[in-house]
Amino acid sequence: MEYDVVIVGGGPSGLATAIKLKQLDANLNVCLLEKASEIGAHILSGNVFETRALDELIPNWKELNSPIKTKVSKEKFLFLGKKKSLSWPTWLLPSVQKNHNNYIISLANLCRWLGEQAEALGVEIFPGFPASEVIYDENGAVKGIATQDMGIDKQGNKKDSFESGMELHAKVTVFAEGCRGHLGKQLIKKFDLNKGKDPQQYGIGFKEIWEINEKNHEKGLVMHTAGWPLDNNTYGGSFMYHAENKQVFLGYVIGLDYKNPYLSPFDEFQRFKTHPAIKKIIEGGKRISFGARALIEGGLQSLPKMFMPGALLIGCDAGTLNMPKIKGSHTAMKSGMIAAETIVENLKDNKDLSIYEDKFKKSWVYEELYRARNVKPSFNWGLIFGIIFTGIDQILFRGKLPLTLRHKHADHETLRSASETKKIDYPKPDNVITFDKTSSVYLTGTNHTDNQPVHLQLKDPNLPISYTLEKFDEPAQRYCPVGVYEVQIENDKPKFIINSQNCIHCKTCDIKEPSQNINWVTPEGGGGPKYGNM
Repeated sequence: MEYDVVIVGGGPSGLATAIKLKQLDANLNVCLLEKASEIGAHILSGNVFETRALDELIPNWKELNSPIKTKVSKEKFLFLGKKKSLSWPTWLLPSVQKNHNNYIISLANLCRWLGEQAEALGVEIFPGFPASEVIYDENGAVKGIATQDMGIDKQGNKKDSFESGMELHAKVTVFAEGCRGHLGKQLIKKFDLNKGKDPQQYGIGFKEIWEINEKNHEKGLVMHTAGWPLDNNTYGGSFMYHAENKQVFLGYVIGLDYKNPYLSPFDEFQRFKTHPAIKKIIEGGKRISFGARALIEGGLQSLPKMFMPGALLIGCDAGTLNMPKIKGSHTAMKSGMIAAETIVENLKDNKDLSIYEDKFKKSWVYEELYRARNVKPSFNWGLIFGIIFTGIDQILFRGKLPLTLRHKHADHETLRSASETKKIDYPKPDNVITFDKTSSVYLTGTNHTDNQPVHLQLKDPNLPISYTLEKFDEPAQRYCPVGVYEVQIENDKPKFIINSQNCIHCKTCDIKEPSQNINWVTPEGGGGPKYGNM
């Protein structure tokens, strides 16, 4: 199938690209592929939304029944000790962390709405069709993508339900897969897009939606915390956003550069909810949703080149999230809008796709990322020094300190051996405030077609037992938020088990595995979580 533009990924950046393309030239033939069963089904985010990019893209969004309703009315920031909490005055927060003009939203629902706007403009959207392979022309330029064959069993044989994949050729292909995109990762390597850049940095983010008692609900309240249960040398923090309908969006983010192989991000999140300052708000309520997703935190120092022959890499596939703002949706959308402008000039005036970089560097999104560049690496000095430095950098210098801190290590390089570290004893879940992984994955609606190839591929099948178990006590058992990986004893010998049907596509294993032995590839179309209001 031939198109002017093929877009891979139906998140904020991909949808913004599609809409802007059709606004600039209604005659363009634009196709968007989404691996989830529907637009929004794989989208998970906090989310406090800054409307800046949307104001530019669809200025009359308020008149179009958008799902952006709950304006931020109040803010809190707490430092947590084990039992106590200290409220930090919001007037002392850097302006980058203030949210008074923003909205509490479901990003999944915003993407569904953006999908409707795109389709109304004539964009062809194909959900349930993951792009599994990049196609190149005879000169090595990106020519398009191929979708995978459907109906293949675990042994690689065709089932009765077999359907052949298809090739989609485009004059320009846009990769907007989100954090740690499986094709984006290949393109960065093939075209050496990260040459001269710092190693990329990631976090794992958890989110639960709770229906709480009305007396505890403050619609429009945004609260963040730092501190307990993490130690001072582990980067992370929480969010609690009071949405409409007595719901709170409760979440936790932990930097994947943590050092202790016994740390379980899922269990740290569950433990966080037992803090008196948090428990008193959700007690008596009901958890109705759960999800997890990696997020990209490297910022400007780790941002790869975003163009290559025949293609562009945008949004969180590249790494445009503004870490101190704890926001990436507006920057992802703007990167997509710049992509659309670049493509139109490329197709009409034969301008090289490299003009994307020039346009990006002249935009407000680059200015944001430049001012934010020193915040994440400063936390390598620990929580207290990181906060002090961030205050100096963001409040006194407004992000314009005449120095740039560097990211020295990739996240998979930071684990210490099991013999050097202390085991962490996590309390058992009470199934009221805290829960186990099994009941949590059930809430994600995750489903994968039976008897399909395992999409979590081991480069060396022996390595988990022969090396990773011995040196790190196999941390995949703990860093995976839904229990995909287990070590079981069979005939008195340990065996590495992959429960791929549980996978919620968070990409943590692809990022954190110490030997980079796990390669996440796309499963059969429509597989994975089915997030509703996330």
